[in-house]
Amino acid sequence: MIICRTPFRVSFFGGGTDYPGWYREHGGQVLSTAIDKFCYITLRYLPPFFEHKIRAVYSKIEQCQSLEDIKHPAIRETLRFMNFDRNVEIHHDGDLPARSGMGSSSSFTVGLLHALYALKGQMPSKEQLARESIQIEQDLIKETVGSQDQCAAAYGGFNHIIFHKDGEIEVRPLTLSRSRLTELSDHLMLFYTGIMRTASDVADTYVENLGAKEALLRTMHGMVDEGIKIVQSNRCICGFGELLNEAWSAKRSLSPNISNGVVDDFYARARENGAIGGKLIGAGGGGFLLLFVPPSARERVREELSELLHVPFTFCRHGSQIIFYEPQSADYRQSERDRRNRSISSFRELGTLKD
Repeated sequence: MIICRTPFRVSFFGGGTDYPGWYREHGGQVLSTAIDKFCYITLRYLPPFFEHKIRAVYSKIEQCQSLEDIKHPAIRETLRFMNFDRNVEIHHDGDLPARSGMGSSSSFTVGLLHALYALKGQMPSKEQLARESIQIEQDLIKETVGSQDQCAAAYGGFNHIIFHKDGEIEVRPLTLSRSRLTELSDHLMLFYTGIMRTASDVADTYVENLGAKEALLRTMHGMVDEGIKIVQSNRCICGFGELLNEAWSAKRSLSPNISNGVVDDFYARARENGAIGGKLIGAGGGGFLLLFVPPSARERVREELSELLHVPFTFCRHGSQIIFYEPQSADYRQSERDRRNRSISSFRELGTLKD
């Protein structure tokens, strides 16, 4: 039995420049942090004494005979990538809802990949987990996703992630004092808008034409450097919130699908009650709204947005981790081979038998 815990992330600046279609030509960078909200993957070899050979439990339950029968694309393609041909059972639990902008799909892929390696008795590096998860999502599943979420999930921590034109990805942990990190954390509030969306659907509305947004994306790229300067200096931390407001205005210009009237209303009401800046986390459209709020205004903002779920969070130093590892005591490989060579009767209810 394996249990893998993988963090979700909050991205501050640079989103959009992490799509390979952009950074392979221009380079890209983001500033993001892992947070203390997690995706849990429980994995085990499934004993060959069931009617199914693969069982996957997430918001749905799939019981399949073969890889091709699996409907969940990340499960199917990650098993295929690993050349996994054993009976397996997979359970997913998440601290936050899926399709909400917190990088949950990439955390799932990183976590599943990590757990499968552990099940095989192998220990991949953080760089390997990130790189292979990017390959699975972008090349095998063919999702319209960037390359930052997989890095945040694999590495953890507060990072400056740089995407080079040659495809190399550099993850630089930010050097900050504990007091400065605490000060930043104390100014952040996270609210769930309740609007579910699929990130790739939103991203599809602007990723295909990123070249036409060159000036805007270069501005967003530069905001990463400015954000790092603010948090690493003795300047008032409120400058970080003001920059978030500028970045959100810039990002909204990428596509009309990034925001909407409901989100704009939440954001305006928060600003009227003391929030300095903020943004929708992830591709946009809905999901989680991050706000930069001075501690003196937190209660006012909380009351103003009382219809939304407030999700307190802190930064997380750790990336994907195997938190439980118990190698299988029984070896079912011979039983699995034997079963493949036999036609096993379907399982039946007693009441269906006829004399």
